[in-house]
Amino acid sequence: MLAILLMAFKSNAQETIKQKFKKLEWLIGTWDRTNTEPGKSGYETWSKVSDVKLSGKGVSLEGKKIVFVENLAFVAIGSELFYTVVVTGEKKPVYFKLTVLSNDSFTCENPKHDFPKKITYRRNGNTAKAVISGNGQSIDYVFVRKTS
Repeated sequence: MLAILLMAFKSNAQETIKQKFKKLEWLIGTWDRTNTEPGKSGYETWSKVSDVKLSGKGVSLEGKKIVFVENLAFVAIGSELFYTVVVTGEKKPVYFKLTVLSNDSFTCENPKHDFPKKITYRRNGNTAKAVISGNGQSIDYVFVRKTS
């Protein structure tokens, strides 16, 4: 009887990979950055590739010229989720382990990376704030969901 109770508790205590990805689906769509300097703009776009993968892209522009692109993804490796980033000119992704997850926010960390070491997103309705931080520095990105 005790073994059955322990198994039931363990299955309820740990969310499945699919359940974690479900909590991240609020990212899906296009998010326009609202706190850029005059003449600059940016956006992120996210799509669902499968029940266990999200794919995204972050783009920064000066006028209409693209000046920076990063390919983003949420992937599962074993029982862990990782936010991956590949910036223009790099071949290998940087992995940030998902450390905190709720219905409206998440935090991913990689203490070995130079900068950032931590990435946090928090949604409030149709707005979201992403903060990248580490080494005493912090940069905020404020987004609004683009409507069709």
